[in-house]
Formats: sequence, C-alpha cells, structure tokens
Amino acid sequence: MVVANTFGMFVLLIIFIFGGFVIRRNDIRPWWIWGYWASPMMYSQNAISVNEFLASRWAIPNNDTTIDAPTVGKAILKSKGLFTGEWGFWLSIGALIGFIILFNMLYLWALTYLSHISGTFRPGVLTALVGVSGAGKTTLMDVLAGRKTSGAIEGDITLSGYPKKQETFARISGYCEQTDIHSPNVTVFESITYSAWLRLSSDIDDGTKKMFVEEVMALVELDVLRDALVGLPGVSGLSTEQRKRLTIAVELVANPSIIFMDEPTSGLDARAAAIVMRTVRNTVNTGRTVVCTIHQPSIDIFESFDELLLLKRGGQVIYAGELGRHSHKLVEYFEAIPGVPKITEGYNPATWVLEVSSPLSEARLNMNFAEIYASSVLYRKNQEVIKELSIPRSDNQDLSFPTKYSQNFYGQCAANFWKQYRSYWKNPPYNAMRYLMTCLFGLVFGTVFWQKGKNIDSQQDLYNLLGATYAATFFLGASNCITVQPVVSIERAVFYREKAAGMYSPLSYAFAQTCVEVIYTILQGILYTVIIYAMIGYDWKADKFFYFLFFITASFNYFTLFGMMLVACTPSALLANILITFALPLWNLFAGFLIVRPAIPIWWRWYYWANPVSWTIYGVVASQFGENEGELSVPGGTPVVVKQFLKDNLGIQHDLLGYVVLVHFAYVIVFFFVFGYSIKFFNFQKR
Repeated sequence: MVVANTFGMFVLLIIFIFGGFVIRRNDIRPWWIWGYWASPMMYSQNAISVNEFLASRWAIPNNDTTIDAPTVGKAILKSKGLFTGEWGFWLSIGALIGFIILFNMLYLWALTYLSHISGTFRPGVLTALVGVSGAGKTTLMDVLAGRKTSGAIEGDITLSGYPKKQETFARISGYCEQTDIHSPNVTVFESITYSAWLRLSSDIDDGTKKMFVEEVMALVELDVLRDALVGLPGVSGLSTEQRKRLTIAVELVANPSIIFMDEPTSGLDARAAAIVMRTVRNTVNTGRTVVCTIHQPSIDIFESFDELLLLKRGGQVIYAGELGRHSHKLVEYFEAIPGVPKITEGYNPATWVLEVSSPLSEARLNMNFAEIYASSVLYRKNQEVIKELSIPRSDNQDLSFPTKYSQNFYGQCAANFWKQYRSYWKNPPYNAMRYLMTCLFGLVFGTVFWQKGKNIDSQQDLYNLLGATYAATFFLGASNCITVQPVVSIERAVFYREKAAGMYSPLSYAFAQTCVEVIYTILQGILYTVIIYAMIGYDWKADKFFYFLFFITASFNYFTLFGMMLVACTPSALLANILITFALPLWNLFAGFLIVRPAIPIWWRWYYWANPVSWTIYGVVASQFGENEGELSVPGGTPVVVKQFLKDNLGIQHDLLGYVVLVHFAYVIVFFFVFGYSIKFFNFQKR
C-alpha cells in the first residue's frame, strides 16, 4: 500500500504538471515532452478549451499582431499552447476514451484473483478449499456458486459434462455464507419451514415437506431449539455455533445436490467447531457434494476432509487431490519437493502446508509451487479426470426445470407474507413502540387542540384547526418513515441471500412486506383517528369521519413506503436516513401550513403539488370544512363564509376531494413500485 501510494503520487504529479495549464506545451523541455502527451488531464484541458474558444462568440478578429491567429479565440488557444482546430476536440475525446479503456484493462489485468484453476468436486466427497489470506478461496466459491456480482469471469464450469446454467444451478445447490444471515424475529422451525416451502418442488405435498423439515432439524441437531428465536448475531437469540447449524439446515432442507460452505467453523471454539463439522460430515454421508473454505483449521477439523484444493496467493492451484489418512498423501507430495522442510511429528498438516507454501517460503526456496504442481504427475492425473467428467455420459441428460422458481408467484407471495407476518408479530420493539407513539401523539395533539373543532367563529379558530391537521398528519407519519428503515435494512440483507438462492421473485418479496406493513398502518390509522377525531371535536358525520380516516391512513402508508423506498434505493440505512433528513423538512415546509399555497413563490409552487403531505392536509381540511357555510370574523374586515375563505386564502375546494383521494392512491402505488423495482434491480452487496 505504501509503495502504491508513493508511486501514485508521482504519477499524479506528472499528470498535473503536464496538464496544459501549469506550464505551456511550448515551454516544456524536449526530454519531458512525453509527459505532456501522456497526461489525460492535458486532453481534458484541450477538449474543454477548444470547445469554448472556437465558439462563435470568440470569433472576433484578432488585433494582437504578436500572435498569428485570425480570431481572438484561436489567439487565446495558441498563446496557451493548446490545439487550435476542431480536430483537437475530437482528438482529445478519442484519447480520453482510449485512456478509459486502457485503465480498465490494466485494472482487470492487475486484479486477477483466480488464475488457471481446474478441478473436480464429486458426490459424497468433502472437499476443503484452503489457502493463505488473499489466495482467492471465497472468490473461487462465489464464482462456482454464481454469487459473484462484479469482475470478469473466464473459463468453463460444467455439471456432469453439461455447461452450468445459473438459474438451474441455483435450484440444485446451496450456499452457506460465513455471515449466517437470517431473519431475526422468526423461530428456528419457521426459518427452515420457510426455506422448504419456497425451495422444494410444488409437486411435494405439505406433509412430506414437514417430515423433511423434521429430518433436517434432527440431522443438524436443532430439534431441541425448534421454538427459539433466531435473533441478531452477538445481541440476542442463537449462539454463533447454533446459527452456523441453522445456516446449514436452511440450505439442506432445499435438498441440494451441491453445498458450498464459506468458513463454517470461523469464530467458533473447539467444541462448537466439532459440532458444526459433525453436521457437515452427516451432510456428506447423505451423498451430497460439499465444498468448504477453511482458514487455519485445527488437526481434527482438517482430518475430517476427504480432498483438498490448495491455493496460493494470486489464485493459483498448488495442490488438488486426496488428503489420505492423517493427511499422508498431502505431506508426501510436498516433502518430495527438494528443499521443502519435513513436517515434525504431531504438527498440524494444514498449518505446515500453509507455512511451506507461503510467498516468503517460495522466495526463500526460489521456487514456484504453482509451476511445480502444473508439471507434476498429480496434475496430469487430475486433468485426465477432468477430461473424463467433462464429457456427458450417454445415460445423463442436461438438467432443466420448466419454471424459474419452485413455486408460482402466488405461492411465493404466500410464503413471504407468512414469514413477514410472523416476523413483524414477534418484533414488539418495533410494533409496540409504533402503537405506543400513536397513542402518545394522539393524546398530546388531542389535549392541545381539545374540542377546537366544535366552534369556528374566527379566522384564528380556523388556523388553529389547520395547525391541528398539520401536526396530526405530519409528525406521526414522519416517525413511521424513520422507524421502518432499520427493519427493512435488516431484512434486505436476508433478501440478498434468498434472492441469490433463487427462492423467489423480488416482486413477491416486496409485495409481501408491503402488505404486512399496510395491515399495521391501517390499524394504526384507525387507532389514531378515533383518538384525534373525538378529542379535537370534529363533526361526527360518517362521510367526514371516513374521509379523515382515509387521509390519515393513506398518509401513514405513503410515509412508511417512502422510508422503505429510500432503503431499497441506497446502499445503507445510514444514507437513507440522511436523505430523509433532507426530504422531510421540504415536505414540512411546503405542506401548506408554514406558508400557504397562494403565498408560495411561483417558482416553488410546483413542489407544493409534488408534496404528498400538502395533499393530505388539503384533503382533511376540505372534507371537514370545505362545505361549511358558517361565517368567520376576520380582523379588520367583514365576516366571510368559511367555505369561501378556504378557497380565496388557502386555495382549498371541497369539489376536488375526488382528485385528492386518487392522488393519495397514486403516491402509495408509486412508492410501492419504486420500492419493489429497486429491490429487484439494485444490488448493493458486492462480492
């Protein structure tokens, strides 16, 4: 890093000095002129300058006899040593495009994580992916599992001789991530049942699925924890070792043929690691192909593997083959290489092989273990096996499924709703606080504006009710918008894992989570409306009550969906929260209370109509008072009818209520679709 930063500063110095404005091209010494032509900044400077000074406004005749140029613009360009023709613009643009291509190619070449890797993974065989830090173990696993979200991949991956198709492969494989990501507010049994529901074929009846869930729980020794909440890592719920076993169970219940496990024993003590490896061994004994990345395993863990794929830094294979009893085949291979020190008795073979194959050891021994492996008998034997397995057998057919997902869209929505509903029900810190705040806000506003709605005799009475409407609408909705974000953010991490596993369509997930939120916000709206409506003393007429209920509930929904949408559109809940702190003050300012619509400057009035809160206040005020024929006393003026006052001074008309209702539906629908499609197309998880 130090070398890279130092060299980078030198390159930046060259680019900056020879950018065309620190020193003119004509003043650069001949032995440094190469720096001028190699500087991307020079081409940017020329392109911008030529584009500007060859414009018609600079085509004034040049009166400066010291510069041989027909126009002022060309005289300026020539005096600065820049290109003076239109060709200079296109030359600069072409050069900049060339630099972009060159730098990207160099980036890909310099960051080759895996190089010329070949091997086989077979059923009933437990294979370890081992290597020093930076060797590319997890990268290789991500590539094989189809989880890589960036970079360029070259090469072939085959299944029983047929080219791998990711959509099909996701249906027959499982991936146990190192981070053990699960929904925190469901039980162990519910997590596994949910996975089985979505990943097992729809042709399998519910009884068989339930039986399979029970078998998997027994296999991974989780049956005693079936009703335990998963919880958050390091905070509540399952221990690290139990979460590892749950991760395995969630993948195993899909009945995959191939399972990838990224460091399943990471962060575990010896006892917990032994339990997890026993679970892994049980999985292999069912005839599945299991591949695990392992970082510095203990002797007992290392000996539980059947085969080893050993990588060196730079992503090159230095050993691929059987371990043998007490790893004797691995030890014999490396001890046969001249100069490699013998392993001492009782020493961990995994630690020993990582030490002797480290970059420092390679430099000391003056050898390249990747080249040694590529010229070995073991390599040739492995290549023969690869060649044999790369040809499809006559009795095998390419695997395919009639549909992309195991369940249809309705089944996906039902399963997602089932899990989300249980997750929300078991999340009292979120929902209990939501309803507690609803009651608290309602009581505060109700007591502050106690029975203000019964008498509207003056202009101030009407403005008091406008303030009550504004406060009742905005503040609790804003609270919903903020508090929903952590919930959505936690579930989004789970969604990324489930989406990569091919469990469901992203839209079914968005639909289910939105439906659950809508249920809670409708109940919240009813509770809030009953408290506010009675305490403020609004008119007890059915149409007015239900209009109030609709606008309050709709506002809770669009506030909540707006918060969900921002999380889906941004890489983190923190950034989404920052955007909310920018959006909510604008909604507050242009809601029609702090400054009424007729008083808003004409160049900002468009935002009043784009602001959902202003429509809610409009709807509540219009529905409650838009037909009021009573008179208001106006300071310094003659009394005016309430209905006319609203129209003339606030721009609110009862006749437009139908359009206001439609606008509320539109905001809810738009925010929902932006949330759904952002979840579908944006993936901020970089692998």
